[in-house]
Amino acid sequence: MSRHIPRKRFGQNFLQDPRTIQDIVDAVHPAPDERVVEIGPGLGAITRPLLARLKHLHVVEIDRDIISRLRGQFSPAQLTIHEGDALAFDFASVGTPMKIVGNLPYNISTPLLFHLAEYGNQVTDMHFMLQKEVVDRMVAEPGTADYGRLSVMLQYRFSMERILDVPPESFNPPPKVDSAVVRMIPYDTLPHRAQDEALLAHIVQVAFAQRRKTLRNNLKGVLDDDGFTALDIDPGIRPENLSVGGFVAIANYLSKKV
Repeated sequence: MSRHIPRKRFGQNFLQDPRTIQDIVDAVHPAPDERVVEIGPGLGAITRPLLARLKHLHVVEIDRDIISRLRGQFSPAQLTIHEGDALAFDFASVGTPMKIVGNLPYNISTPLLFHLAEYGNQVTDMHFMLQKEVVDRMVAEPGTADYGRLSVMLQYRFSMERILDVPPESFNPPPKVDSAVVRMIPYDTLPHRAQDEALLAHIVQVAFAQRRKTLRNNLKGVLDDDGFTALDIDPGIRPENLSVGGFVAIANYLSKKV
């Protein structure tokens, strides 16, 4: 079979380091009968060792050349291929509960993570390889420069853990950035439950629209000084200094006022 040329428009960097592959599959720890979905199987570096432990695997792939290769290497009894863009894919269509794993394309990683977060109550866990700076933002704590909208919205629903750092030479072609693997486990019971999750998402987006401004400035017209006082939140702090629980408290205060 001819050599596949990685495509920039699909953000393709293929994992090739055996130790890293083994560590990722061990972290996923798939049981034979579990329902697992792999995003972007590429040349099958993770697909093969997953299938060695699973009776069946679902994959989501957009590149038709890769899909053709996969069909030539695996039988439909082993592998179900969902052709298309992971950003538009309904992951619940494979059935639940499920595990999701993937080497996520760097060029769509943030919108894809927001899409995947919608399936929080339908997954057992998720394991993703991402650009290290994205993982830094995902696991960041309040009061740090990396803490932002992505941190709040993912940590609202998931327990997050960086489990592995991956250098560029583990890939072909080597990306110009370091990578990392993150584990996301949905909470059985949310530590801070928002009455209106769409309102929470809106508040977080508005709060971080201008990071260097205070909460009072960013939430002008959304939350007044009486609201800050009632919630015992200092309006003079910047958004990166407010915890997930603080953002949920604002959302719940406002949802009661509507």
